[in-house]
Amino acid sequence: MSSVANVFSQSFFHGTRADLRPGDLIVVGYQSNFTDAKLLSWVYFAATLDAAIWGAELALGSGPERIYVVEPTGPIMDDPNLTDKKFPGNPTLSYRSRDPVRVIAEVTKWQGHSPELLQQMKENVARAKAAGPDIID
Repeated sequence: MSSVANVFSQSFFHGTRADLRPGDLIVVGYQSNFTDAKLLSWVYFAATLDAAIWGAELALGSGPERIYVVEPTGPIMDDPNLTDKKFPGNPTLSYRSRDPVRVIAEVTKWQGHSPELLQQMKENVARAKAAGPDIID
């Protein structure tokens, strides 16, 4: 007897410092997690927990780091900020959409990156910001 699953659902995650609840929508028009230079015209999310952890750890603000399971409400596309510039082929499974993503749940148990790796990434982000305001969208 064989039991074969033929339908799988992809999970998506969003890392931030925003305090959200299931059912809330993350929409365009808010400040980026990384810069306050302009409002975002995209909502960003990923299919890997690691990418969401980076989003939470690098997010601006003083609130606690949070990771949410989200579901897109419209079309999605690969995030060209990563896939075209840093990781061709989208191995980070990073995406964006102009449509909202709905919060499904909060991931409450996750482990952040080491303090040394986090500091290195913060320095990389600072260098990118210094290169110009449109480097990080």
